[in-house]
Amino acid sequence: MSTQPTAISDTYTGDLSQSPDPQRRTLDSATIVKLSVGPMDNNVYIVTSRATGDQLIIDAANDADRILATVAATGGRPALLFTTHHHFDHWQALTEVAAALKVPTAAGRLDAAELPVTPDRLVDDGDRIVVGDLTLDAIHLVGHTPGSIALALTDGDRGERSDGGGFTVHLFTGDCLFPGGVGKTWKDGDFEILLEDVSEKLFGRYGDNTVIYPGHGKDTTLGAERPHLDEWRERGW
Repeated sequence: MSTQPTAISDTYTGDLSQSPDPQRRTLDSATIVKLSVGPMDNNVYIVTSRATGDQLIIDAANDADRILATVAATGGRPALLFTTHHHFDHWQALTEVAAALKVPTAAGRLDAAELPVTPDRLVDDGDRIVVGDLTLDAIHLVGHTPGSIALALTDGDRGERSDGGGFTVHLFTGDCLFPGGVGKTWKDGDFEILLEDVSEKLFGRYGDNTVIYPGHGKDTTLGAERPHLDEWRERGW
């Protein structure tokens, strides 16, 4: 069994490579706890409404005991388990965590059949996931898998400002977007499909201050990655 974390650090860097302890980021409307689990260093995210305490857990990837101990340490109320896509490294603790927490599960419609737990909710592009007073927008991204779903949480004043001022979007991208490129693809044409989806549905929709929380590794922003889109397209991965 993995060593259970005894504390959550409130010094948030998004980089878990130097310490196994989870980190907590505090937003206006929510807190985001990030935990790295398993041999492939999968990121697990626990998003908690500051107003209600309701929680969304994203990718019960591995080390169920560590996930459950971290959830308990947050003091929140789990409401939904969401799986970003069907690759095995993102759901190895799903059965155990779902049984322990006794909450509904959700995943993208096109990836659901390959999960070990039949989702209670099938998610499509444009759907909204409501947890407490939080609303996350579902974004279907094709190429890494047929049914990958990213989730967008808007924090702060949504307003009407085109420059993104007054609010920040927090994107949970699974394995579709990382620092330095899009996720891995296997079949001819899938890279182009994924890059087009990411370009249109993420870079084309959200501002540079948008924070990216990937399925593995460090966080980034759309602003940090945007200048490299042509480079990714040219290199082909």
